Order: sequence, then C-alpha cells, then structure tokens
Amino acid sequence: MSTAVHMHDVVFGYHAHSPVVHVKELSIDKGRRILLHGPSGTGKSTLLGMIAGVLVPQQGTCEVLGKELTELSHAARDRHRGSEMGYIFQSYNLIPYLSVKENIGLPCQAHTKRRMRILAPSLPEEISRIAVGLGLAEYLHRGTDRLDIGQQQRVAIARAIIGRPRLVIADEPTSSLDNDHREHFLHLLFEACEDVRATILFVSHDRSLMPRFDECIAIADINQVRA
Repeated sequence: MSTAVHMHDVVFGYHAHSPVVHVKELSIDKGRRILLHGPSGTGKSTLLGMIAGVLVPQQGTCEVLGKELTELSHAARDRHRGSEMGYIFQSYNLIPYLSVKENIGLPCQAHTKRRMRILAPSLPEEISRIAVGLGLAEYLHRGTDRLDIGQQQRVAIARAIIGRPRLVIADEPTSSLDNDHREHFLHLLFEACEDVRATILFVSHDRSLMPRFDECIAIADINQVRA
C-alpha cells in the first residue's frame, strides 16, 4: 500500500533555534482513517500545517500525495492543497455571506482539478448530489449564518469532500460537541470519505475516539520536542 503522507527528520520552529516539532519518521498509508491525538500545545496543529503545505519545515522531507512539499513554491503548495486535500476546521470556517450551495462549491470554483473529478455532469448537480447524501438539500439557498451547529458540520464535510480530494484533514472538529453529535459527525464524515476513497487525518485531544479509527498516533510518540 502506498503512502499518502511520509515525513522524515522534519524540524519546524516559529523562531530560530526553538523547534516546536521534530518528527523522525511518520508514514500514513492511503485510504486509512488516522487519529492524531494529544493535549493542546504539543504540536498537532503545527504538524497539520506542514502536511497541508501552509508551513514549511526548516529541515527534513515532507512528501504528501506524491509531492515533496519542501521543493514546491508557495503557489504550488497552495494549488496542491486546494486540488488534492479537503480541510475541516474546528470552527468550520464557513463564509457567512455565501449560501450553503456557494460554500460547498468553493473548492471546485477555485481549483480546476477538483471540478474535473466531480461525478455529476455539472457542478450544480454535483453540489445537489452531495447535499442530498448529507441531508442538506432543503438548505442549499440558505445563508450559513442561519444554520444550526449540526447543519454547519454537514456543510463543512460537503465542502471538504467535493471534487474527490485524496486526503481529508479534520482539525479538532468535534471538540465542542456532546457524545451524540460527535458520533453523528464521525458517521457522516467516514461515510462521505469512503465514497470518495479519501485518506482521513483526524486530530483530537479526545482519546475516546480511538476505537473508531484504523490507526491512532500519539503526538508525544512522534514529536521529539517535549512541551
């Protein structure tokens, strides 16, 4: 099985000579559901930033979906991230002045490769197809500021998986949810990612989620820098 992510001897710090992450080796196989867990302040978000290509390590190699990110320009990393990765933020980061339909379609509007991979004949039809699957069909023309938390979650999932990205990164999206809502979110996310055959990298401080994943990685086990 080939890898979606491979990091070797990666070091990153926001200030010179003060690393916050030092990862000797990290490999994530394609198609797996991975939970990266650990308390706040231990480097989880920094690690995600490097995998997404937002941050560039000062040392080492970081290959994501066949691209060595340290060798790419800022613009090339942006294109790679937008074309090949879906991202779910902790607060979902929906754009309040756009409709649900417009929020879902954004990745395909911004990245031709995402749009070329849709299954329906047109983008509006693809948005509708995904919305039906996530129970959002009746909200497509509603502003996202008029949605409850569960509806916002589903829009965030739809936006992350449209255009069939190969890697979906979720950064603490269930941290403020109760058990029932958390389980429902995971069910929807896993189902949606299975449909597009995406690798999932899910970050949380909640160890109770571990049984739901194929593999669990403690940040303390891979980050040589101690908080």
